[in-house]
Formats: sequence, structure tokens, C-alpha cells
Amino acid sequence: MLGIVPSSFKRSTIVPVPKIPRTSDLNDYRPVALTSVVMKCFEKLVRDFITSSVPASMDPLQFAYRHNRSTDDAIAHLLHTTLTHLDEGRGNYVKMLFVDYSSAFNTIIPSLLTTKLGDLGLHTSLCDWISNFLTDRPQSVRVGNCASSTLTLSTGAPQGCVLSPLLYSLYTYDCTATSSSNIIVKFADDTVVVGLISDNDERAYLEEIKHLENWCQENNLLLNVSKTKELIVDCSKKQEQHYQPVRISGTTVERVDSFRYLGVPILQDLSWSHHTNSLAKKARQHLYHLRRLRDFRLPSKVLQNFYTCTIKSILTGNITVWFGNSTKQDRQALQRVVRSAERITHTELPDLQTIYYKRCQTKARKIVKDPTHPNNRLFSLLRSGRRFRSLKTKTERLKRSFFPQAIRALNQGN
Repeated sequence: MLGIVPSSFKRSTIVPVPKIPRTSDLNDYRPVALTSVVMKCFEKLVRDFITSSVPASMDPLQFAYRHNRSTDDAIAHLLHTTLTHLDEGRGNYVKMLFVDYSSAFNTIIPSLLTTKLGDLGLHTSLCDWISNFLTDRPQSVRVGNCASSTLTLSTGAPQGCVLSPLLYSLYTYDCTATSSSNIIVKFADDTVVVGLISDNDERAYLEEIKHLENWCQENNLLLNVSKTKELIVDCSKKQEQHYQPVRISGTTVERVDSFRYLGVPILQDLSWSHHTNSLAKKARQHLYHLRRLRDFRLPSKVLQNFYTCTIKSILTGNITVWFGNSTKQDRQALQRVVRSAERITHTELPDLQTIYYKRCQTKARKIVKDPTHPNNRLFSLLRSGRRFRSLKTKTERLKRSFFPQAIRALNQGN
């Protein structure tokens, strides 16, 4: 049985951390809670127990804080759904609504959360402990050497706590699409409503957004319309297309040409040149530091470690998502950075094509072994049982995306 959390363990100090380089108002700061180290250790134990207790079938499109899920999976699922719909028929297009919540973690209602946890099958004593953990929390704000008076709160989950991201994911588990022509992809509070539009019929998509708006009101979540953006992917060669605007709370949502989702910029034409150019530029800047380390005559092993931790991590971030559909010129530009690093370190470094192939193969094997993964169904065996069935594709763009490439890598590795 879990007991009551002592007030001293729930005490936190809020430190405002800037979200952007240049701040102009309070909304540009993230309130991070500094809590007891002992409480953080206990939270890790509770988090692991909750993770092992929730049903595996719970909202497969929530990719955060779950086994064998990552940002790669969320982005790959979003892009595959988009490309498949565009591949199915002429005139099809996709609308993506990137939703932003105002202080999402801080608006959780503990009583509503514990009810949802009970519906998921968690034990009553655990639900009561979580409710006690989130209520009557004394906290103060510290800026530099100045601290505010202590205030006791009973709403929200403090940002910076180990349990808070998982609790938010469970709080929003019932936020799912109501129509088969829509999906809602979530990674914690990063939410995308995807409308698969055919025959210019956007009614289901607009109704989905209205349903999301109502769901937010019922769950005490506030949509930040000014930061919510809509992106339209339409590869048809129409001269003019009149898309219906999206309105939330009487305000029209801004339509953009690109949006940075989970660290990866998604453009309306699904091209990757802008992203690869940015990666190459950022990686080249770190080559200077690599040269400086070489000039200090550091061992080759140290130089390789520096390359792996800084330059390689930049060049290969989410590589399974974008590398397959990047152009030959973009790949060569990235590979030139690797060759420059080879000359500096005087060692042979793995090329990006090899890294991409191995990561596709590794991730595909993990998905095949996980029947609860939302994309497990894509990996079906042929009658022989030796090779996986290739996905049917019409366009080269879908053919070079992650899942067709992953199936090809698996078949070649068998």
C-alpha cells in the first residue's frame, strides 16, 4: 500500500527557463519545478510500475513514454499516413493541424486524472497516491537570489517532475479521432490532427477539430490558437484550390508552409533540402572544434568520441524519417562533412547510407516483434514465411519513405 506523500517531499521551487533566445513576455518562459531528489527516485519507481500496468492497447498513436516508441515512430507514422493517402488517388490532399496547448501540464485536474487511471485498470491505492501527490503542493518561485512567498496548489502536474509527462499522456489517452478519415498523432503534448481529404470534402476534418475543442473544454485544457498552425500537403497540379479555413473559438488558425514537429521541419511539399542544409551547416560549425582538439594532439579515440557525440548525432538525428527521400545532392553535401571529419581524425568513419540502412533494419525488427506497435501490421509475411510482403506504391516518394525501405532492408538481411 502506498502512503501519503509528506508535504516536504512535495515542496518545489519554480525556476523560469526561457523557451526562446529572446523573451518578451511571461509566456516565453517554462516554469520548471525543482523537487526533492528522494522524491524523484521514488517517482521513477512509481513511473515504472504504472508503465508496466497500463494496457498495451491504450491509444496506439500516443508515442511518448512507451516501450519501443520514439519521435522517429511518431514522425514516420505521420508521413506514411500522409504519403499513402496522396498515393491512393488523384486530387487527394492532407491537412495537418499542429495543436498547441497553453500550460498543458499545469491544467491537469487530479480528480479527473485519477478517474481516468481507474478506468485504465490501475489499483485504487495507486490512484489515491497520485491524487495526494498532485494536491496541496507548496511551491515558490525563485529568480536569481529573489524568492517569492510559498503558495499551495492542487491543480496541475509540475514540469520537471519525473511522473508529470507520463501522467499527462495518461490524462489525454481518450483524445482520439472519431472518424476513419482522421488520425490524431500524439507525443506527450505535441499533438497533430491529420485530415485525409478526398473529393474536397473537409467536413469530417472540421468536425474532428470541433470535437477536439469540446474535449479540451471538458478536460480543462486550453487551446493556444495563436501558436496552433495548419499545414496543407497537396501534390496535385491544381491551378487554384480553395481550402476551408479552420476556426477555433472564433479565431482563424494561421496556415503555414512549414512546421517544426518534434525537431524535424515538415514542409508542405515534403521536401528535405532545407533540413539537410541546416544539418550540414550546423555540423560544419563543429568541425572547427574537432580541428582544435586535433591541434592539441589528443588521441584518435578522443577525436572519434567527440565526432560521435557532436557531429554524427547532428547528421543522423531522425535519419530514418528523412534520409530516404532526400536528394542525391543533399546526401553528398552531408557526406562531405563526414569525409572532412575523417581527414581530421585520420580514421575511417561509417558513411550515412550505411547508418541509415542499419537503423532502418534495427527499427523494423523491433516493430515486427511488437504486436502493439501501430505499424506492426505493415510487416506481413508472404506465404513462404521467409520474406516480408512489399508495400504497394505508385509514387517514388512513398517508395523511398521509411516503411517500404525498412521492409526492403529486412528482406535483404534475411
